[in-house]
Amino acid sequence: MELEGIVFDKDGTLYDFNATWGAWTLSMLREETGGDPATVEALAEILGYDTARRRFRKDSIVVAHTIAEVADTILPLLPHARRGDLIARMDARAARAPQVEATDLVPFLTNLRDRGLRLGVATNDSEGPARAHLAASKVEDLFDLVVGADSGHGHKPGPGQLLAFCDATRLDPARVAMVGDSTHDMMAGRAAGMTCIAVLTGLASEADLAPHADLVLPNIAQLPGLLHTAG
Repeated sequence: MELEGIVFDKDGTLYDFNATWGAWTLSMLREETGGDPATVEALAEILGYDTARRRFRKDSIVVAHTIAEVADTILPLLPHARRGDLIARMDARAARAPQVEATDLVPFLTNLRDRGLRLGVATNDSEGPARAHLAASKVEDLFDLVVGADSGHGHKPGPGQLLAFCDATRLDPARVAMVGDSTHDMMAGRAAGMTCIAVLTGLASEADLAPHADLVLPNIAQLPGLLHTAG
């Protein structure tokens, strides 16, 4: 596989989804509801979240929806919350959430950069929290472009974020791979004309992803061994 660039999804790809967001989500729900058990459970049901196991179901809206879309979903059960304030609180809390890396990101990404690859992040998270997570992992500077749902390029499954990466790096989409853990990632990659590589560190199974992907890997750690860089 010969490539000149790779765009990574963030949650479930660079970072293990349930390991990162499982416990954090329960804490967030308790804070937003003042700890009311009935409201916590009602919100969890809407979000596709199991409070007992502290894990998301694979059909959870959190997997591929934006922070704003998630806020709109839970807002009816939070009658005293204002939409803008809720989104701001969710972004601020998310930015502080400890991330569980799918593999040791510094050597992994440094290896790809040393091989001449241009790297990007395209996430349906907001750009601010995404950059905070990458900075905490000491890898933000290894990416040519980091775009979120609020960066002005739309959000997945649309191809806008991926095409923005190609514009910024002047790469042909056919020479770029989209690596992600959801069907939204694969659909975005396909719409952009990129190679689509799925990983299993999110919530979707191989059976879910295989029909939409050119390749399915257990996690991103297997990626370097499959690549032949151009040049």
